[in-house]
Amino acid sequence: MPKILIIDDERFIRASLREILEYEKFEVTEAKDGEEGLAKLQEEEFDLVLCDVKMPKMDGIEVLDHAKAMDRSPQFIMISAHGSIETAVEATKKGAFDFIPKPPDLNRLLLTVRNALDKKQLVTETKVLKKKLSKKLDMVGESPAIARVKDTIEKVAPTDARVLITGPNGTGKELVAHWIHQKSNRQAEPFVAVNCAAIPSELIESELFGHEKGAFTSAHKQRNGKFEQAQNGTLFLDEIGDMSLSAQSKVLRALQENLINRVGSDKDIKVDVRVLAATNKDLKKEIEAGRFREDLYHRLSVILIQVPALKDRKEDIPLLVDKFLEDIAQESGDAKKAITKEALGKLQEFPWTGNIRELRNVVERLVILGEPTISLEDIKKYADY
Repeated sequence: MPKILIIDDERFIRASLREILEYEKFEVTEAKDGEEGLAKLQEEEFDLVLCDVKMPKMDGIEVLDHAKAMDRSPQFIMISAHGSIETAVEATKKGAFDFIPKPPDLNRLLLTVRNALDKKQLVTETKVLKKKLSKKLDMVGESPAIARVKDTIEKVAPTDARVLITGPNGTGKELVAHWIHQKSNRQAEPFVAVNCAAIPSELIESELFGHEKGAFTSAHKQRNGKFEQAQNGTLFLDEIGDMSLSAQSKVLRALQENLINRVGSDKDIKVDVRVLAATNKDLKKEIEAGRFREDLYHRLSVILIQVPALKDRKEDIPLLVDKFLEDIAQESGDAKKAITKEALGKLQEFPWTGNIRELRNVVERLVILGEPTISLEDIKKYADY
């Protein structure tokens, strides 16, 4: 049952609001002024606050300011007999959901309350999902090699600098890109990933820049490309070394001028996108071979992050194995399996040519086929090496 706090210095108003809200099956608490209301907010958690603006000791705007600084801030609906456009604007700028004049219209009040509670639930669900995503995308490891990567991310993420992420397949280049986005000023905006190697060369331009209806045979309607989908957010171009030269020239223009054209159109579209790129190829060799534009390389590589191979950070394998065991247990709903020190030691001896991706697959195989406590014998039976 949603919990609502009414803060108002008029006893009659508090009683009227309580009667209406309790009839609608809400749990209601009252406070006779701003100081008492703030004290109750500090003592317990509420989903919504109906707060008068003009009150003795502490006015409603002050209460709103203090409440918004709390970790678990409820939604606020401001109410006042002295309402004005200026007060309403100030309240919404400070984070209030809405502003209702006294005496409140019953239908509008109930509609606003329900909408505010819907927003509160959505905000809560979003925080939970972000927490789960953050845990899933956690960068595990304490080795010097991975510590350098983390340090670079911390420095570059708050900027808008373009980053080129290099490293062998399976090392976690997309994970690095996600971390940069999550720690950036664009974290609330979209993160859009494109695997350039998975898209045929004749379709890559449409995928990135979109197309107009009739631009080619199968273009039955207008379509926004990845640049537009990532507006104000981050666009991650994975395996950019496999992009066609034609598409490279258009990406270069987008980076230089922040302008794109949909396929089949000459109209310029303004874009504001931070571009991160990744590749497992040596782009300098690709430039020498004429397969990659040197000017695009320099545009993309303002910051270079080299993600180490697993063989160069073997001291992180126990931490990675523990995380994978926990993740697999959560996904399957089963108890987390243990692993012996001897088994972990054996895993650290392997060359791991497939890097972290290969290690994750092997751990999953051991969970499925091995004993409740994964042993050295299980490693010998079910690991490929």
